[in-house]
Amino acid sequence: MYDVVIAGAGPVGLLLACELGIAGCDVLVLEQDDAGTPWRAMPLGMRGLSPASVEVFHRRGMLPALLQASGVEDYGDFDADLQEAPAPRSVAHFAGMMLDPADIDTGALPLRLPSPVLEGVMTSLEAVESVLAEQAAKSGVTIRRGERVTALRQDSDSVTVRAGDHEYQGRWLVGCDGGRSTVRTLADFEFTGTEPQFTGYTMLASLADPEKLQPGFTLTPTGMYLQMPTPGHIGMLDCDGGAFDRTQKPTVEHLQDVLRRVSGTDVTLTDVELVSTFTDRARQTTSYRQGRVLLAGDAAHIHSPLGAQGLNTGIGDAVNLGWKLAATAQGYAPQGLLDTYTQERHPVGAQILEWTRAQSAVMRPDPHSQAVQALVRDLLATRDGTTYVYNRTSGSSQRYNLGSTHPLVGRNAPDFHFTDGSRLSDYMHKGHGVAIDFTADRRLADAISGYEDLVRYLPTAARNELDCAALLIRPDGVIAWADGPDPDLTAFAHAADRWFGTTD
Repeated sequence: MYDVVIAGAGPVGLLLACELGIAGCDVLVLEQDDAGTPWRAMPLGMRGLSPASVEVFHRRGMLPALLQASGVEDYGDFDADLQEAPAPRSVAHFAGMMLDPADIDTGALPLRLPSPVLEGVMTSLEAVESVLAEQAAKSGVTIRRGERVTALRQDSDSVTVRAGDHEYQGRWLVGCDGGRSTVRTLADFEFTGTEPQFTGYTMLASLADPEKLQPGFTLTPTGMYLQMPTPGHIGMLDCDGGAFDRTQKPTVEHLQDVLRRVSGTDVTLTDVELVSTFTDRARQTTSYRQGRVLLAGDAAHIHSPLGAQGLNTGIGDAVNLGWKLAATAQGYAPQGLLDTYTQERHPVGAQILEWTRAQSAVMRPDPHSQAVQALVRDLLATRDGTTYVYNRTSGSSQRYNLGSTHPLVGRNAPDFHFTDGSRLSDYMHKGHGVAIDFTADRRLADAISGYEDLVRYLPTAARNELDCAALLIRPDGVIAWADGPDPDLTAFAHAADRWFGTTD
């Protein structure tokens, strides 16, 4: 019997498998597709990773491989002794309205330290999956392709799934099988939300007159279109109430009609090689767990791709769930640890649904939505507006409610740069928690006793301590406790028990 069976070998399923693998779990990943498709490679598989997602790869030692697989040569100087945090070079868009990175107020970004990992990476699903699959294999994860989950049953001790002609048993099952998740349906998760406002299209096509379309995002009174640098790579949104979904196959004539309508031009499509449709239907499961079955990524929440939040939210789910499920499966989790997965990630998913709904609302062609769009344009042209959007899309503003008023607790830990030249990320490759002791008398040394197998103790000094004397950082990089200059060791012990229990 496996510790965990995962349905889906996309980025979310593979990252979760990596997190479980480095914690020593016996993991099986089942994927229905045998091989890659054009929809995962460039240009159709292009995706943007937020700074928070890039940080995940950095902390697990996978960022160099990701950058290489993504063809990114100019990202950051990892050997530089940075004295201040560099400004991001891109901030994407809000509802097709492009933002200027020069308008970001870096001083307003929360609790930021100099780090080479402060902006996103343009990559592809193929690149991300190749890096994660290699890491998963190194961690002893078993991946079986061409096996689609078709049935499951669970009892108080295990979950049994049928895939193809085989049955597999695990202590836990996680559905990472996308927006039309079979696991979600079979386990009877409640999936609620709102119906779509538009139909979106992504295609590789031949145009007789591509010069009639502007490059990049163009928001129009009737929708939006996107002309990518790759010739013929076109995206468009038609505010038709989601009338044209994946149950219909779009013809060249239909696509040309939509493109002309949303672009306001008489551009001509001569041929369409590949096309896919989507909507902004926004739904979320009411819980991310049903007994021994859990969900992550699009299986737990679906929404439009506006703002490139889907993949990044799924990565956040995987890194939050991984260490908690590993501790639970292996029997050393403190009581209630696995429940904190839904408690922490469900509100994040709900916020993303609201973020994408807001973008859909300002894109509609009716006079009221157009009036709101004009107002939003004015706000996005300000320094505060651009900084606000960057905070939301980069993940830098995300904070879990862990019951503490300390400004660091619940946030993603800065990449502390220690005086010996190392960084926090150097100590997180194996998925351990970290206790950082900045006190002169090293007072955490005794308090950490009993947690040595799960928490790395760092009695060291950092160049910038953010007014902290000591911190406890969870394996997912979230600060669980912080104090200073005279840290309360009783509060530290309480936090350590809450997240790690005892190893006795």
